Amino acid sequence: MRIVRHVVVDSTSERAFASLAAGEARHLDAHVAQAQTHGRGRRGALWHSPRGGGVWLSMIFLPPRPLPGAALTIAAGLAALDATRAVGCAQCRLKWPNDVVDARGAKLAGVLVETRGLDPRAPHYVVGVGIDATMVDFPAELADERPVTSLALLGCDADPSKVESALLAALPRRVEEIETRPRGLAEDFLDALGLAGRRVVVDGSIGRLEALDLERGLRLAADVGGERWIPLETTVSVREA
Repeated sequence: MRIVRHVVVDSTSERAFASLAAGEARHLDAHVAQAQTHGRGRRGALWHSPRGGGVWLSMIFLPPRPLPGAALTIAAGLAALDATRAVGCAQCRLKWPNDVVDARGAKLAGVLVETRGLDPRAPHYVVGVGIDATMVDFPAELADERPVTSLALLGCDADPSKVESALLAALPRRVEEIETRPRGLAEDFLDALGLAGRRVVVDGSIGRLEALDLERGLRLAADVGGERWIPLETTVSVREA
């Protein structure tokens, strides 16, 4: 694993993609910045990344074959959760699909998985993770959008270096589990969501969530239409009914 350290960048994921484009990237390269000016979340949302405020990191994965649909997103979300729990945030959990939140649902960390011009013969992925560590104040526009929090506000160990170390260890391990223990990874994900066996709403369909399979998707015993598999790639929202 190589760690490429930046002071202030536009985005650690953009630096990762630049290294891929230049032919300089290696499997498990991690780009880490003290601050980002254009950090990104899902759906193009800006990720507030002030200097020293958290862990802003992107890791490159160059697997021998393409990974199943949403598997990398699931693995990365669990890795971010593992890192927060490693520094004492036992109350944290996942919110679909890969936000780390506290017991009240305030967002602590997020994940963005990207690939550009995927070649099945030489697949590449960039996993960006942002974890709020030392921040105690957030921009009004961010706080107005949704509840947010940090390790410091939760009373956890907010030392960014410790969180970074935990995340650098967890990411490769969780991604490896896509191949080595896919069923266990899926079960861990459902457990982290707290939705296994619960009545849920999946994109408007209501029923009991019975299982998750990385290839087949979510198995829902729906109130209308009976049991069926819902592909992960088409699933936008999953929440408790």
